[in-house]
Amino acid sequence: MPTGLSSSGSVRWRAQLLSELCRSGCCLPQPAYPPGSGRSKACVCGSERATGTNRHLYRSEAGLRGVGPGIWRPGETSSGSRPRARPEGCCLRRPWGERPASETALLQGVARSTETSRAGGVILLQIKNMVKLIHTLADHSDDVNCCAFSPSLLATCSLDKTIRVYSLSNFTELPHSPLKFHTYAVHCCCFSPSGHLLASCSTDGTTVLWNTQNGQTLAVMEQPSGSPVRVCRFSPDSTCLVSGAADGTVVLWNIQTYKLYRCGSVKDGSLVACAFSPSGDLFVTGSSCGDLTVWDDKMRCLHSEKAHDLGVTCCDFSSQPVSDGEQDFQFFRLASCGQDCQIKIWIVSFTHILGARENEENKIQGKGFVLKYKSTLSGHSAPVLACAFSHDGQMLVSGSVDKSVVVYDTNTENILHRLTQHTRYVTTCAFALNTLLLATGSMDKTVNIWQFDTEALCQAGSMEDQLKQFTEDWSEEDVSTWLSEQGLKDLVDIFKMNNIDGKELLNLTKESLADDLKIESLGLRSKVLRKIEELRTKVKSLSSGTPDEFLCPITRELMRDPVIASDGYSYEKEAIENWIGKKKRTSPMTNLILPSVVLTPNRTLKMAIDRWLETHQK
Repeated sequence: MPTGLSSSGSVRWRAQLLSELCRSGCCLPQPAYPPGSGRSKACVCGSERATGTNRHLYRSEAGLRGVGPGIWRPGETSSGSRPRARPEGCCLRRPWGERPASETALLQGVARSTETSRAGGVILLQIKNMVKLIHTLADHSDDVNCCAFSPSLLATCSLDKTIRVYSLSNFTELPHSPLKFHTYAVHCCCFSPSGHLLASCSTDGTTVLWNTQNGQTLAVMEQPSGSPVRVCRFSPDSTCLVSGAADGTVVLWNIQTYKLYRCGSVKDGSLVACAFSPSGDLFVTGSSCGDLTVWDDKMRCLHSEKAHDLGVTCCDFSSQPVSDGEQDFQFFRLASCGQDCQIKIWIVSFTHILGARENEENKIQGKGFVLKYKSTLSGHSAPVLACAFSHDGQMLVSGSVDKSVVVYDTNTENILHRLTQHTRYVTTCAFALNTLLLATGSMDKTVNIWQFDTEALCQAGSMEDQLKQFTEDWSEEDVSTWLSEQGLKDLVDIFKMNNIDGKELLNLTKESLADDLKIESLGLRSKVLRKIEELRTKVKSLSSGTPDEFLCPITRELMRDPVIASDGYSYEKEAIENWIGKKKRTSPMTNLILPSVVLTPNRTLKMAIDRWLETHQK
């Protein structure tokens, strides 16, 4: 830890370093050396030391502390000029196997390939032949940054400054491809819902609209600040386009006039991720400082949530609602991933409330918004760079620095498959709209096209009822693997000495941990019990088939009379009343003081539960 920094300060310092951008516009933030280490002007991408006018971005020790002349804008050199190409010596050009041993030990993990095993805190149910590689595109001359589908086309973009467009019928490149306009790396590309427009954004500070029929440039929209544009997304009705930049600015463009409609910004970090809700009422942005920020369609900030400690890298909405509420109430899943190696699932609701609620700053009239954390998927052993839902919302895919692609079942959160054909970081992934196709792009300069077998997917669904049996049948080695994945590697030898297998693991109590296993640390015992309880909950929830959002967070049982507490979460009325009655004025979910003990009936959730019960009883 740098001299003079407190423990909390070191966390902020590390998060700040990980949010820095390589001056080439690379999408993979890398840590620099700490102040006071004698290498305070090292390149943030890890290559040779940077001094003065060197070709890499750097921050001096004063700059890192927020004062003095060392402060710079992402995407500029110390002299304010535009970045040049990345040098060959940059660590981002080295294959994974050539990284220093210390970095490799930190990031590499073992990707298990058995048909039924544990991986990253979730059950891995790999089905042979469920997905197969049908084509590889190798036309880009540098790292692939993004890929996107329209109903009939696939677009890819790269650090080589180009966008390439392919036909889905035979994966041949269109006559007018590649599309060339940008003068620096292209970070993101996306189609309008109709597929008639294609947008791309770049380190050169522009977002370009293309005609997909002939490849002509329709408009060049410059970010007001001139900062490198990291992400762009169309609204579901194609009337607007959002662009997010390295300086934290976010712009809403009018697609009919190609003019700036509204502009805003986040407090810290670069904007690197964006996703519109299926209804188009709101969109979410993710920043390199780890925040998810929710905006309405008038660019008013509704909410900000710390999601990933070391930075958000991508986010995506599922197009399918979790459950149907009243006509003006909808639940949707949101996935976010980050440098912390995790994927987080959130439940998002957006409703028009009778009467008006006025926010002093934004004057938001008659709108209510809720963002609730649901669960964490830990199937990767290194930072997760991309995530995307399938069009039907049944699958979630992610790509990582560990060079793997993981496919999840969104209902059970089981791992369906792990794809390991890429030889370098997986930077992007996307599902096709109308077919079971998946595209994954990588720093190995290729885009792989995968096809899913419908029959195998059905087989994966039928295996859910075997989950409990799989857990109870874990061997001692499986339990050891699980402990390591949960950050409890120090307990592996103790569990092995006591022959703890899957069945024994599920039956452990705080008494047995203290008396039988002789784990003296109270904090360590509490952490183990918490992890075991999470495992029991997942087993119980998946075995019963009950949606997790219908279970009371306190009792983990189906709610019959759900109420909303002042922390924004829903509970079974009797359970939360008992909780508060025992003089616990803290939230069961956040452990923060409840501002009020008033409980409000959640009639919408109750209706959804009642409908679910009626359906399953039939």
